[in-house]
Amino acid sequence: MSDPQSAKAVSDALNARFGERLPVDENLACLDELARIASRRVHRRYTDRAVEPDLLRLLCACALSAPSKSDLQQADIVILNKTDQGTIADLIPDQPFIRTAPAFLVFLASGRRLPEISKMRGKPFPNDHLDQFFNAAVDAGIVLATFLAACDAVGLGTCPISVIRDHSQKVSDMLRLPQRVIPVAGMCVGWPSEKGYISARLGLETTLHQDKYDEGNLAARIDAYDRRRAAIHPYKPRDPARWGEVPFYGWSEDKARQYGVPQRPDFGAFVRRKGFNLD
Repeated sequence: MSDPQSAKAVSDALNARFGERLPVDENLACLDELARIASRRVHRRYTDRAVEPDLLRLLCACALSAPSKSDLQQADIVILNKTDQGTIADLIPDQPFIRTAPAFLVFLASGRRLPEISKMRGKPFPNDHLDQFFNAAVDAGIVLATFLAACDAVGLGTCPISVIRDHSQKVSDMLRLPQRVIPVAGMCVGWPSEKGYISARLGLETTLHQDKYDEGNLAARIDAYDRRRAAIHPYKPRDPARWGEVPFYGWSEDKARQYGVPQRPDFGAFVRRKGFNLD
């Protein structure tokens, strides 16, 4: 049975996202789910309605059902109490929605269990190198993304908080994380008080490749994206006292400024202190 309304919703959302209207087959199954994925929004403002603990546990279980590298299951989630949520909010005062979110979670890369299991079973563990950290971090990212999709499906709003890694040691101490377990990102969760907006992304000609990698005329593509995004949701200039004024301020100028100053230069040292070998 065709579903022209949902097909149009998918096409409209992707056009808003990428500036390209993709053909959508009206006979595809689960077009409503594709529409939800295509049109997802970040939410930073929430109603006062609580997120019931049973619902939050259900969504975490769905997230932890995600694929895992070699079935190693190297991701964990911590649901924070309000006191610890407030402590994290104090660490990140420029994001006040952390404090007001009805629920806050931290997603963890857990490389602890695998070497422990090796000891339990009397086996060597010769894979103590960068790949173990990479596998655990990717597992955590997949679980986080699946949690976002689960929240979207029930109407909850979410906002990932990667900046907790600016305070990795403090967060680790607060959550009593053992060796080889590190925080990857926080997550605000609540019932959204506003619809939010679809964030424009780089055009598919930049990020989707056929047969081999081909960035084409990258400067022209970035400029086109900058101008498309600025027309939809312009950026506020970042730190003009440091960087000065420019005639046009777009996404690329913002990201160049953001990464023009040191970002978490001590994170590698923290990961090593937590027992990961990054060689």
